[in-house]
Amino acid sequence: MVMEHEVFDLGEAVAILERTPASLSALLSGLPRRWVQATEGESTWSPFDVIGHLVHGERTDWIPRARHIIGGEKGPFKPFDRNAQFEESRGKSLGDLLGTFADLRRQNVAELLAMNLTNEDLARKGLHPALGEVTLAQLLATWVVHDLDHVAQVARTMAKVYTNATGPWSAYLSVLRDRQE
Repeated sequence: MVMEHEVFDLGEAVAILERTPASLSALLSGLPRRWVQATEGESTWSPFDVIGHLVHGERTDWIPRARHIIGGEKGPFKPFDRNAQFEESRGKSLGDLLGTFADLRRQNVAELLAMNLTNEDLARKGLHPALGEVTLAQLLATWVVHDLDHVAQVARTMAKVYTNATGPWSAYLSVLRDRQE
């Protein structure tokens, strides 16, 4: 029988987590406002908003919840505010946010590695306020997929800036039809 945490590989996860800030910085740095402020419509996020959300997550979500699990705390995790970036990012530049994200991610990956996690640690459980019982491995795997989800969201949102400009080719470009909030 394969346990859930056996499909999670910390080294592979860290390889993605380390690359996300540089990937987003390469994609977004120095672009005109049109690209970084684009949205997919009402109540959707721009690339700027996504970076603010990632910064907030670095401060309040992944490592604090990992500490919660490793510390054996019995209560649920503190709820995560998915929209905190709208207030926290006010008055900041995209460059500021990208730099903060890179710094926080470096610190968080270093802390994650310093935990020297074992398979037993990865199987430890915490209590998510909405989802119930989760393992540390599931939390860390979600951190990786969350990054990839937002990289895809940024690319998809940017692609839609040229929806009309692609003319008839839009029929071949699924990124222009896909939408997530």
